[in-house]
Amino acid sequence: QVQLVESGGGLVQAGGSLRLSCVASGRTSSTYATGWFRQAPGKEREFVAAISWFGGTTYNADSVKGRFTISRDNAKNTAFLQMNSLKPEDTAVYYCAAVHSTYFVPRTESEYVYWGQGTQVTVSS
Repeated sequence: QVQLVESGGGLVQAGGSLRLSCVASGRTSSTYATGWFRQAPGKEREFVAAISWFGGTTYNADSVKGRFTISRDNAKNTAFLQMNSLKPEDTAVYYCAAVHSTYFVPRTESEYVYWGQGTQVTVSS
């Protein structure tokens, strides 16, 4: 089992930045891919970004390319989502997810096993 806890959300003006963190605990001795998803009010949860265990493979949704960067520090069991040039449409609850994997990096919700509780990001115009 892997437990995930997100932090770093908040209220920011359009054009601002936030850095989300996702700390893993439990069975962290195994390798796992990490993903970020988000869910806006009235919408389905959508993929944002994902990263492989060694960090050599990353994916970003088209809507966040050039603005968001995913990274990880395995020594600290932590993944990050640096969000720059935020827009009001980025407002959502952001979730961290993980699945045991060394090289494969899923981009769909159903492929992830472990989920955090989410952190709210609100971008005002």
